[in-house]
Amino acid sequence: MPINDFTLLLALAQQMSVFLVVAYLLSKTPIFLPLTNLSPRLPNTVTIYLLFSAFCALGSYFGVLVGDAIANTRAIGAVLGGLFGGPTIGYMVGLTGGLHRYYMGGFTDLACAVSTTAEGLLGGLVHYYVRRRSHRSEDLFSPLLAFTVTLVAEAMQMGLILLIAKPYDQALELVKQIALPMLIANSCGAALFMMMIRDRRRIYDKYTSYSSTKALRLAQRMVGVFREGFNNKSAEKIAKVIYQEIGVSAVAITNTKEVLAFTGMGSDHHKAGMPISTGQTTLAIQENRVVFANGLEDQYQCSIRDNCPLGSALVVPIRGAENEVIGTVKLYESKRRLFLNINRALGEGIASVLTEQLTVSRYLQQKQLLTEAELKAAKAQISPHFLFNALNTISAVVRRDADASRSLIADLALFLRNNLKSNQQLNSVASELEHTMAYLHIEQVRFADRLEVDVDIHDDLMQQVLPSFSLQPLVENAIKHGTSKLLETGKLKIYSREHSGIQQIVVEDNAGLYQRPEAPSEEGLGMHIVDMRLRHEFGGEYCLKVESEPQQFTRMVISLPNKEQH
Repeated sequence: MPINDFTLLLALAQQMSVFLVVAYLLSKTPIFLPLTNLSPRLPNTVTIYLLFSAFCALGSYFGVLVGDAIANTRAIGAVLGGLFGGPTIGYMVGLTGGLHRYYMGGFTDLACAVSTTAEGLLGGLVHYYVRRRSHRSEDLFSPLLAFTVTLVAEAMQMGLILLIAKPYDQALELVKQIALPMLIANSCGAALFMMMIRDRRRIYDKYTSYSSTKALRLAQRMVGVFREGFNNKSAEKIAKVIYQEIGVSAVAITNTKEVLAFTGMGSDHHKAGMPISTGQTTLAIQENRVVFANGLEDQYQCSIRDNCPLGSALVVPIRGAENEVIGTVKLYESKRRLFLNINRALGEGIASVLTEQLTVSRYLQQKQLLTEAELKAAKAQISPHFLFNALNTISAVVRRDADASRSLIADLALFLRNNLKSNQQLNSVASELEHTMAYLHIEQVRFADRLEVDVDIHDDLMQQVLPSFSLQPLVENAIKHGTSKLLETGKLKIYSREHSGIQQIVVEDNAGLYQRPEAPSEEGLGMHIVDMRLRHEFGGEYCLKVESEPQQFTRMVISLPNKEQH
């Protein structure tokens, strides 16, 4: 290689090195974010246009004079502008760089203006092909692609100089002198620039993935911690999870008056049960805002011990349903460590997760209390009515058949004993059937020969579970609002069947008097509660269903999930 070519290549490499240093410094700022995500949003495209147009202009300004022309690195800005921004942005970057070069003058001014515009458009067309045709956006960050496209673009520029610049002999001599150095320098420079962006993208993706994974793992481990309320036990679990996952020096959970849990550095003098004494925590509670003492501008000073190793603290309020502060999450770092921004962001996110967990926990508790209250209301509604009829029946039987009356009293005692088990949420089909049969024995005596009962439930279903107090209300409803209205004999069947692969228990009467209510009434309260509790326990597809044919039959159907599904 002739010495003049080597000198020119060295000068271009020096210029390129300056640009790469500038690019590296810019990569540490938010300016480079649009280059890592290829977002088509207007702010991102404007940033790409301005950034690479500036590279084009600087490439021309700091180029090496070769006679009446300029050997430069302008092509890097034009090609990369198109690769990152697409055809429109590439064309605009190339046109801007080309016009700037044109106004600098020289016999190659028009040829360079046209070629720079063409280079930007070429990069944009490659962007379009990769994203729209091959659907491999990751390939745009390939240094080899940047090298190849820039090499082709520079070759195209040399051809345009020969085609447009006059006189031809001078243009040919210029191309012989600058072609090889510019092809090598610009192609390698574009590849190195793309390598820098690719590495930055990978670091950003890795950092984002790490943060997202940590946040997701935290959220998963904190699910359900407030089932028993916001107390010392739940706070201790939360503090340990945060301490293990984030890796800060210490974690504390407080309510508005005292420390509920503390774990980590300084636990020898920071204890659960101690009253809140630090000004930062008091301020966070009173003003309902995040308070951060970074240990530099805002000093954290332990109020318990002067030689406490903790040097910075983040205090984030935990809010209740009405946005009132009910406690705080406190993250600490030692005096020897800086508080990382990611931990600050995670701390604020943790408080939001805990607030949501508290809201969900309270909702579930209220829902459970409502279910229990409605269940008790249904039992209170049924028991006095049934008890009155049962006692009248026993009173009538006791005069003529002492043994029968004793059997009825035993059935009544069994029914009432089962009825008092209000806290038992689930019961086996066998137990439900026992409770129901105790009720039916009394009703059969009361109605004498006007009520026939047929029970046929498969043995395999006897240990399947149901929400307690599910079967008897349906049987009572069938008698009270069905067979008791008939002049002829009422027939009640309790049986199991399989429908579409699902096991079902059916309570059927021969009255066919069922009328679907628009809203749960007093008469239909028992059925409504059974339906609601089935949905809550097994899911909406296992709700109570009613099949009815007027004057023929009414069937109340309970669907049972498979044992492995429950």
